[in-house]
Amino acid sequence: MIRYRSPEHDDPAIYQLIESQLVPLSHLSPKELDNVRREIPVRLRRGVTFVASSGTEDRVVAFVHFMMHGELLYIDMLAVAPDAQRKRWGVSLMRQAEGFARSRGCKRAKVMVDLGNDKGLSFYLKLGYRMVRVISLSQCYELEKSL
Repeated sequence: MIRYRSPEHDDPAIYQLIESQLVPLSHLSPKELDNVRREIPVRLRRGVTFVASSGTEDRVVAFVHFMMHGELLYIDMLAVAPDAQRKRWGVSLMRQAEGFARSRGCKRAKVMVDLGNDKGLSFYLKLGYRMVRVISLSQCYELEKSL
């Protein structure tokens, strides 16, 4: 099931997914990572987060966090637990986020993928995103898709 994030119930699992699935792919220094960790609660309050779980009270196995700016959907974070990968949770979460944004007037979506995250890059390309550029400073790919 895909549902809205319940901060009290879901945030520990979301933070664990960030630490185990996203942080290892980052090119940030330890000090920069500490700053990012401190700002995660603010980021989660700013956007929309959908979580995936087998049932309402079950463990969160994946999440997508995104923000909308006018006609732009920005995918901020997507993570799927290793034991839940290749079960279409990521695809379902992305479809939910894109549909939500489209219904609110977004015309295009953007995501950044860390250089070296070949699985992530392949995932987004299969969803119809195209490479726009490589951002050397932040060591990531910028991908975009029309909604």
